[in-house]
Amino acid sequence: MTATLYSVNSPDLPQPPAWQSAGPKFFTPSERQSMSVTLAQANQANQAIAAAIGKAHVLGINISVSVCDPGGRLVAFARMDGSHWGAGYGSQGKAVASAGFARPSGLLAERAAAPIMRGIAQAEGGHMFYAKGAVPIFIDGALAGACGVGGGTGEQDEECAVAGSTAVLG
Repeated sequence: MTATLYSVNSPDLPQPPAWQSAGPKFFTPSERQSMSVTLAQANQANQAIAAAIGKAHVLGINISVSVCDPGGRLVAFARMDGSHWGAGYGSQGKAVASAGFARPSGLLAERAAAPIMRGIAQAEGGHMFYAKGAVPIFIDGALAGACGVGGGTGEQDEECAVAGSTAVLG
């Protein structure tokens, strides 16, 4: 099994045709393969949470961490003592957006006000947050889920999400 983590700054980030100029691309089933997080990977999600929280300790912040499957459904969650109650919603919303578009959630922020993006978020139930702080997890080239963090700045949240996602891939 080959696992790959893509971050916002990754030169390997797969780019759908005209991603930067044409807005979000909707993948057909043959273009976008996905797989569910297995029980073993869900156990690894707890390692992701521990790694993200470890990074938060280093940064001196209190966070909430969410790991979701490709459909944006929660696989694992934790909230640090002292973390704001709303950070839980933020961490999961960012993870849902990241998994939904197979992109770091921060890349979606500039298009958040577009009617199609608002419509997708509304149709999904209003859980998607188009803000920096989540990264997708790819295993064997297929989307396996995403790790989202809330509680710090967008940059801090993304650092913690990358640490968590890396632990899942380990």
